[in-house]
Amino acid sequence: MSGMVESFKRDLAEVNWRELKIHLQRDSIIIVAAELDLIEVAVAVADDDKTRVEIWIAENQLAKPTAEHLERWQQESGNRFQMLIVQPFILVQEINNV
Repeated sequence: MSGMVESFKRDLAEVNWRELKIHLQRDSIIIVAAELDLIEVAVAVADDDKTRVEIWIAENQLAKPTAEHLERWQQESGNRFQMLIVQPFILVQEINNV
C-alpha cells in the first residue's frame, strides 16, 4: 500500500477551474471534503474500500458537484483545487485562498 501512497503523492496536482472543467462532461468529478486527507481517500477508492467510501458519502464528505458548486466555480474563476485521478474518478479538494 505504501507504493500506492507514494504514487498518489507524486501524482497530486494543483489545478484551476478551467483545467478541471473538462472532466464535467464525463461526470467524473468527486468533491472530497476539506477535513479528509485526499491521498487517504484516493487509496480507499483505488482499493475499493466500500465501507469507508459509503461512510464518507453518507456523511456528505464525498459528493458530486452541485449546481451551486458549478455556478460558484464558474463565477470565481481563480479557484484552485488539489486533484488526483483514480480511474474513472477525478477526486478534488478546493484549496482555501485565505
